[in-house]
Amino acid sequence: MAKLAFLGLGVMGGPMAGHLQAAGHEVTVYNRTAARAKDWVSRHGGQMAETPREAAEGAEFVMACVGNDDDLRQVCTGQDGAFAGMGQGAIFVDHTTVSAAVTRDLAQIAAEAGIGYIDAPISGGQAGAENGQLSVMCGGEQSDFDKAQPVIDSYAKICRLMGPVGSGQMTKMCNQIAIAGLVQGLSESLAFAEKAGLDVEKVVEVISQGAAGSWQMVNRHKTMAAREFEHGFAVDWMRKDLGICLAAADEIGASLPVTALVDQFYKDVQKMGGSRWDTSSLIARLDR
Repeated sequence: MAKLAFLGLGVMGGPMAGHLQAAGHEVTVYNRTAARAKDWVSRHGGQMAETPREAAEGAEFVMACVGNDDDLRQVCTGQDGAFAGMGQGAIFVDHTTVSAAVTRDLAQIAAEAGIGYIDAPISGGQAGAENGQLSVMCGGEQSDFDKAQPVIDSYAKICRLMGPVGSGQMTKMCNQIAIAGLVQGLSESLAFAEKAGLDVEKVVEVISQGAAGSWQMVNRHKTMAAREFEHGFAVDWMRKDLGICLAAADEIGASLPVTALVDQFYKDVQKMGGSRWDTSSLIARLDR
């Protein structure tokens, strides 16, 4: 069992930290909104801290799951940042989806302080976090990964080292690129079935057993058909992620025409008032 800190208790971070506490680790949490940290402690036990630095003091591992590049820099650096409280040999594990550039910058700062750094973005959504069934894709040194993996396994279905620092974030980009085109294709398929007068449930029952089957189809077709989007991964966050993907594609010379198109479709959903809708809300565009 380890002494841990967890920074960020949103819909993903809160359940993940809960799994760590349930596994018997000694967990101290920090959240920008202190009331959420107090609520987490009342439900799970453990302790809360007023700053990332306080949470990280004496911790063997510090996990973070915050919003974006700026949020991550804020909890890592500065007088009250986690790095200031971490000792040499401690390992920082970042579960936020951020740019590979900020990952490499922070990893360099950490290395200069004798701190290990693993970028470990996650996939599986809120349900995956709550059920401890996340896919975790990591970048970093093998020795740091070997130490951190048993801790990460508390909420992971699969956890793999993909390469050096930044490789986890690049792998997460592959994940988001694949999802973007898939959800658009599923949206068009379901909308087409509706226009054709077919029974959508029967259509999905048949085609999900063949080459068209996917997690999105199995888990989202009912809510998509009902136009229910108040759950899951928000459109605003997906656009943030796709922006990271498109910027990285420009940097490495990759072509992402479908991803760029779907990003604009999500922009349409935002204009429809769907900023906080689930990413499956792409089907709503097709009703216009």
